Amino acid sequence: MPFSHPQGTYGAGIPGGPLMKWANRIASWRARRARGSTLGVRLLVLTTTGRTSGQPRSTPLAWFPDGDAWLVVASSGGDAANPGWYRNLAAHPDAVTIELAGETIPVSATELQGEGRTVAWERIKAEAKQFAGYERKTDRQIPVVRLTRR
Repeated sequence: MPFSHPQGTYGAGIPGGPLMKWANRIASWRARRARGSTLGVRLLVLTTTGRTSGQPRSTPLAWFPDGDAWLVVASSGGDAANPGWYRNLAAHPDAVTIELAGETIPVSATELQGEGRTVAWERIKAEAKQFAGYERKTDRQIPVVRLTRR
């Protein structure tokens, strides 16, 4: 099923700048370590292929278990726009790796739709309350993506 979540018309601004780059470097470092979590949040490093540049792009993300797969959420903190990594996945869903606990794993990305998305989204919000807050900040439906080992 294709990636299909459109942009929203309003949302929270996503922070940027040097402080955010520093925080992402720290989160990536922690995700790559054996512990793989920060402040109780499971972390992985998602590496996509840039949709226009063709270059690798790495992003630390929270993840949620889904059987033998990993779920990630394109919340962008409740921003109106989908994050860049989501757009990269839409363009290249099979050119993806994750780094987790010292292992690099090739994965394929599938966006959850319909009932599958609803069930996963409710479980994610119950486990990580901040995602409900992100949902309230924007009018877009926040995408949930399943990453499965290739």
